[in-house]
Amino acid sequence: MNGDVSEIDDADFFFAKDGAINPEAELEATLEAFFSHKPKDDNSSICKFPARYEWLKTQLNADDFPKAKCSEYEKILKRVDPKSTTLVFPAAHINSPASMFGHTFLRINSSYNSKLLSYAVNYAADANAETENGVIFAIKGLVGGYYGLYSLLPYYEKLKKYRDIQQRDIWEYDLDLSQEETMQMFRHIWELNGTHSYYYFFTENCSYNMLWLLEVARPTLELRAHFTYDVIPLETVHVVKDAGIIKDMSYRPSKRTKLLKYETLLEKKYLELPIRLVENKCSVESVAGDREIDINQKRYILESAVEYLEYQYSRSKVKKEEYLELFHQLTSQRAKLGITKPLSIKTPPNPIDGHRAVRAQFGVGAKDSEPIAYIGIRPAYHDLEDSSYGFLRGTQIEFLNLLASYSKDETKVEEATIISIVSLAQRSTFFKSFSWRTKIGWDNDYLSDKPTFGFNVGAGYSWGNKLGYLYFLLDPLFYMDNSPVSGISATVGFKVDRFKDFNTNVEARERLYDNGRRQLLINALQGVRISQNRQIVLKYDYKEKLEKSVLQSEQTFRLMFKYYF
Repeated sequence: MNGDVSEIDDADFFFAKDGAINPEAELEATLEAFFSHKPKDDNSSICKFPARYEWLKTQLNADDFPKAKCSEYEKILKRVDPKSTTLVFPAAHINSPASMFGHTFLRINSSYNSKLLSYAVNYAADANAETENGVIFAIKGLVGGYYGLYSLLPYYEKLKKYRDIQQRDIWEYDLDLSQEETMQMFRHIWELNGTHSYYYFFTENCSYNMLWLLEVARPTLELRAHFTYDVIPLETVHVVKDAGIIKDMSYRPSKRTKLLKYETLLEKKYLELPIRLVENKCSVESVAGDREIDINQKRYILESAVEYLEYQYSRSKVKKEEYLELFHQLTSQRAKLGITKPLSIKTPPNPIDGHRAVRAQFGVGAKDSEPIAYIGIRPAYHDLEDSSYGFLRGTQIEFLNLLASYSKDETKVEEATIISIVSLAQRSTFFKSFSWRTKIGWDNDYLSDKPTFGFNVGAGYSWGNKLGYLYFLLDPLFYMDNSPVSGISATVGFKVDRFKDFNTNVEARERLYDNGRRQLLINALQGVRISQNRQIVLKYDYKEKLEKSVLQSEQTFRLMFKYYF
């Protein structure tokens, strides 16, 4: 509840007509329902609301509280077997804007040795982002146009969705919640079965409701109080960490991560073989029987072929009958080559060791040899100029970024971004990804010397290695001068991100406008991460500007300090 107002929007959750806004009336109605003479079976109030029942029984210290036979509840309770709780964070999905913030859900651990047999608690909008119109999906999600629903599914089902189909690395944070606290949370989850609340992408979203459940488990936690206008999944993990209830962490690599690892193990001449096997361009027997292929290379070929086959099947690129037959052939031949050590994948930087979402910055510099000062604020979330430590490589998503400058001549808005999204997905043997970006807002990157509203969306390709990555993009663009102007931009850039505390960015753009004019833009940046949430940046900008119908160059050097919180 927020004050005396419940955040559950479903009237069926309450006994009193005004129960959502009147806790006293709801308490009286609850006690009346529990003590009613109606049959005490699965349909009784006691069985539907076990968390309320246990809380009231404890608070009233009552030994003669009414009892009920809750067969269905006991059956599910026995199956779930709540022992402890884990917060799960599927990291960002490289080419999905809706998933670039990541996601969180809870795993209720049981007494089984395998965590895969535990159950996952998820909260999501009752909508299908894959089939619904993207614009409508975004608008309805912003204004609460969807119901949010809870689900309780086997953990392996959630892994299949996030790790294997959506290619997202999984981070698991074991929480310091006792068995009784986990049990209390489970009772409340049972009460929420079939109820709904309005889902808001930025506030009452998946991560907000996971914090809500953790507060139910341990009421002394005040996790939701840290958020007002937006609830970013990774930020909720930071808040849980700051609360001191994370006791252990683990990492599960995605199918994408595994396949990229096999690309480093396979010799260059064999890189295409796993793909050829899945596409039936060569037989499993011919590869297994080839004496010129080293046994370790055969193992890698067959293992990566299995991973790639599963990946293609998850994308509906392979029919079920073909998948089952080829899977049997590949695994049978691989079994004949003997047991080896599991694939060794180095654990990447933990997302909670990366910078926080809100960024404040200030700095000084010189524009065409004249001194200038800068100050800026951004509520969310991450851009390519920030340190990428703990973040998915090549991704950017930021809202409402504001940067202003002051010189002896004027105070000026340098940038006022509404939204900017970048996805530079590096291409590889297994992944023929494309890169794209879009930006809406005001900046000073156009021909005029004043802040100009513009919109651009572009696409291209990116390639990378351990040192960094290179990208090429074509960006159709539009901006407002005295009249609308359109054009196209060709971009080439690279980023060096091999080192934990250093990142280097260089980008050049050549623009051609519909009025026949051209413009060259170049920027270079060197960032130094001095702590998790502090960064120093040295940046150079070269811009061609139109002054009195003549193209002039503008050069700016700046030294910026960035603080994240």
